[in-house]
Amino acid sequence: MGRASPFILVLLSLGCFFVTYNLLTMVIHYQSAEGDQELISGGSSTHLDDSKRLSEPKRLFHVALTATDAVYSKWQCRVMYYWYKKMKDMEGSEMGGFTRVLHSGHPDNLMEEIPTFVVDPLPEGRDQGYIVLNRPWAFVQWLKKATIEEDYILMAEPDHIFVNPLPNLAHGSDPAGFPFFYIKPSENEKIVRKFFPEDKGPLTAIDPIGNSPVIIQKSQLEKIAPIWMKVSLQMKDDPETDKAFGWVLEMYAYAIASALHGVRHILRKDFMIQPPWDLKVGKTFIIHYTYGCDYSLEGKLTYGKIGEWRFDKRSYLRNAPPRNLSLPPPGVPESVVTLVKMVNEATANIHGWEDGR
Repeated sequence: MGRASPFILVLLSLGCFFVTYNLLTMVIHYQSAEGDQELISGGSSTHLDDSKRLSEPKRLFHVALTATDAVYSKWQCRVMYYWYKKMKDMEGSEMGGFTRVLHSGHPDNLMEEIPTFVVDPLPEGRDQGYIVLNRPWAFVQWLKKATIEEDYILMAEPDHIFVNPLPNLAHGSDPAGFPFFYIKPSENEKIVRKFFPEDKGPLTAIDPIGNSPVIIQKSQLEKIAPIWMKVSLQMKDDPETDKAFGWVLEMYAYAIASALHGVRHILRKDFMIQPPWDLKVGKTFIIHYTYGCDYSLEGKLTYGKIGEWRFDKRSYLRNAPPRNLSLPPPGVPESVVTLVKMVNEATANIHGWEDGR
């Protein structure tokens, strides 16, 4: 198995830093603007009755996430897969199979632990240091080459933890997605129109989403994925677009590619929570731990400043987190406490965790 060079690790570390802290102002706005989790109707005009659908035959979806062979990616995949296995057969779940789509181009040492399909990365240098650009290319290859039994696919990410059994939130040809407050096509009209011309429709036809989490029909994704890849590469090659969208460029590309196919998403705010900004778990389905959680010993959030207590996935770029992480101090929100407890449970029960794979 190849190891990432120090240079690549530095780039990854810097990239992770900017992903988190360059969005600080927007996240603070998100914290103040968000209320209780709720169901939002996006492309569909009908609110879905999940309790009624649970009495109907299951509509299984395949869980798929793209990943690298870096330690940073692998430990997150292991935790994610642990919770997938625990939730898969619980009441209310419509999870089917699971695939880690590994875009390193070669197998790694998790092949026997996690169901994995190896695909090629983009040609060297094509991602321009933006490793996420490999995601749409990975899906294009996987959809073309793999045998996928389910009719629906959940596009997930390594830093997702299933906190409740997940039903199929899609409804027929209306996929389900999570609305991101910072995906704002109407506020970036000049740039968006480069890839979504006026004759394709109004900017409101573009949903405020990324590709993940999204539950979508396999047949739809097979059509969207090649355009998603094409638009992503075009955006990265356009300096103005690259500068404006930065690390959310690929998210805009998926939203635009979907709109180019006339696909609208049911927007589900209860699809996932993102600690430390979302405070409660409730009846949500996924914890997305993309943001660092920093607190004083009095339980006060110190975001933007390293706290006396902290959990940040970027602290574990070179090595997996140890077992039995310290729990947050009193006063820290339920979402953060739950996150750390779930990571601890996973690491305590994953065989060979101490090997640092």
